[in-house]
Amino acid sequence: MQLGLQANWRQFALLVLINAFVGGMVGLERSVLPLLAEREFGIASKAAILSFLVGFGTVKAIFNALAGYWADQWGRKKVLVVGWLLGFPVPWLILYAPHWHWVVAANLLLGAQQGLCWSVTVIAKIDLAGPAQRGLAMGLNEFAGYGAVALAAYGASALASSFGLRFAPFLLGVAFATAGLMLSLCCVRETLPFAQLEARAQNDQTTKQSWRKIFALVSWQDQRLFGISQAGLVNNLNDGMVWGLLPLWLAVHGANYAAIGLVTGAYPLVWGIGQIATGGMSDRMGRTPFIVGGMVLQALALVGFVAGKSFALWLTASVALGIGTAMVYPTLLAAISDLTPPSWRASAVGVYRFWRDLGYAVGALLAGGLADSFSIPVAFFAIAALTFLSGILAGITMRPQASLRQIFGGGEKLWAKRC
Repeated sequence: MQLGLQANWRQFALLVLINAFVGGMVGLERSVLPLLAEREFGIASKAAILSFLVGFGTVKAIFNALAGYWADQWGRKKVLVVGWLLGFPVPWLILYAPHWHWVVAANLLLGAQQGLCWSVTVIAKIDLAGPAQRGLAMGLNEFAGYGAVALAAYGASALASSFGLRFAPFLLGVAFATAGLMLSLCCVRETLPFAQLEARAQNDQTTKQSWRKIFALVSWQDQRLFGISQAGLVNNLNDGMVWGLLPLWLAVHGANYAAIGLVTGAYPLVWGIGQIATGGMSDRMGRTPFIVGGMVLQALALVGFVAGKSFALWLTASVALGIGTAMVYPTLLAAISDLTPPSWRASAVGVYRFWRDLGYAVGALLAGGLADSFSIPVAFFAIAALTFLSGILAGITMRPQASLRQIFGGGEKLWAKRC
């Protein structure tokens, strides 16, 4: 065994492909599910429409944490296969749902599948890449996942334009689930030995921590890990709002299915492609500037969605949001991996992903409540302000002695010391 992308490119490429199928499963829903709720199930309340996201985000968060712990205990491959088994019924449930409750139930299973499968593909790539190329590995992983989210979102909207909101888009989900399950079962190899090899190479004498201790460290006890976790939560909080409310906002202003698909698909596409560059750059330039700058750019893009009144401005805001998220997403994962030893890194990544994806549920509740009580623009402005403040907090907690100028402009790496 050797650590590094070049030595393990076949398994790494296979995991990239599998993560594309994972992303495709959730991408199908981004452009059509809120419209399906409104137009086929007759749901008017924004909070009720976003109920599928509350269940999805909560279950995904829980299974993220479990995935990390189980991957340390039982190995990566077993957890990956179980995830695909849980996700296989999802498109079938939506295809034949007689009531909206079926769709909500399907999204509970989708949350479990996403939590297990996406977490394990992240952990396995960290195992294979080793410390020198961790940011690049996370950039490639998230590129595959969110590039597939974008393409599936656009593909689903295009199919909905020709064949209706329900049937054709979710047949794609059947294909994704079948391919992902078969590749995981037949072709993926276990990567836990690579983490053990890295621990021996670093002479890692860290004692194995209990899951409760790891949860406390990542959540609040370590200041740097807390800063990373809260930024991840707010990042997905605003993503959940965009997922649930942006298609409805565009439809109110007369956008057709194709235009909605382009705007909602551009954001994850730019996000996915941009991570190839930002992940590798953070290996060389440091994590903090990308995290803080990306959160600030996200906040500005959210304001742009409601300030702009034309397709061109909406598309510009979507691209800006994708760039900001590309700066943040792989960098946060790499930072968590930098700060934790190989012996309990998978569990730490799982806890971080618990807080990050809990943001979907928090975002759905907050955005839905604000939209129903006030308006969709109020929801966008409020969450933009929260995103901006979260970026500043991340910079302060991760570099407690730095000035704002240093937070935005500093480039040195601060990740030598382990927790």
